[in-house]
Amino acid sequence: MAEWFLFLPQVRLEIAEIVERARVAEASGFDGIAFIDHLESPGAAHQSIWEAMTVADWVAARTEKLRIGHLVLCSAFRHPAVLAKQAVTLSAASGGRFDLGLGSGSWPAEFTRFDIEGADDVGSRVRRLERDLELIRQYWGDSDVAQQPRPPHRIPLVLGGTGKKTMALVRRYADWWNIPAPEIGKLAQLRPDAGAARVSIQQMVGFVGAGADRDSVIEVSNRRFGHLGDGLVCGDAAELGNHFAGLAAQGVERFYVWFADFAQPETLSEFADTVMREDAT
Repeated sequence: MAEWFLFLPQVRLEIAEIVERARVAEASGFDGIAFIDHLESPGAAHQSIWEAMTVADWVAARTEKLRIGHLVLCSAFRHPAVLAKQAVTLSAASGGRFDLGLGSGSWPAEFTRFDIEGADDVGSRVRRLERDLELIRQYWGDSDVAQQPRPPHRIPLVLGGTGKKTMALVRRYADWWNIPAPEIGKLAQLRPDAGAARVSIQQMVGFVGAGADRDSVIEVSNRRFGHLGDGLVCGDAAELGNHFAGLAAQGVERFYVWFADFAQPETLSEFADTVMREDAT
């Protein structure tokens, strides 16, 4: 049976709305929730966006069972010693419900705007990520630079991306390899390169719920997120159930579901009662 996470970018939402969606997701049977990590909203710098670790802390404090994570934290935004300490603290505070999702950065415009090194050099960003992964492992371990307290719970590591250098890091460090929505088509090709890492997928969904106007849902979903290509799938519960079953048959063990209607609470409940419940049976 697959794990189901709500992928909820903390953009254009008030903090109270984020908490509401998290609680509905938890009550409906989602296994976890994941946020994004940007200093500006990608492609829409005028939109408000909340800081990633603070949002995760706040939601963890207001839920009881949901795993908390990100797709993914940018290694360039935090010194690895600080991030390692934040991860251990959140894991302890949440009773072991934190997954550390980490990546090299996907939005060069914010590197330039906020004067962060590596705006135009993908290679240097990936090398920084590799360095940070190794240091975090040392901070959590038995090295001379080990931090106190040690992690009281195991903190799973989620790495996202499909580049050759990223896949090498996945094989070396990751518990989970996540495929971003625009790159879902690379699953079959790259799965062998992930080694022992378990596979998750970020999937945008245009959910045609009971009584919804199908044409309207599909039109709005494509207008908002058609640029994701195969990363967007539209359909009713039966169609989406078949879609996710097909991905599970290819070895995907976790779905980060991203809703085209910005995860309206009623959508979360109905999706869980239909698509997710069918998977559970």
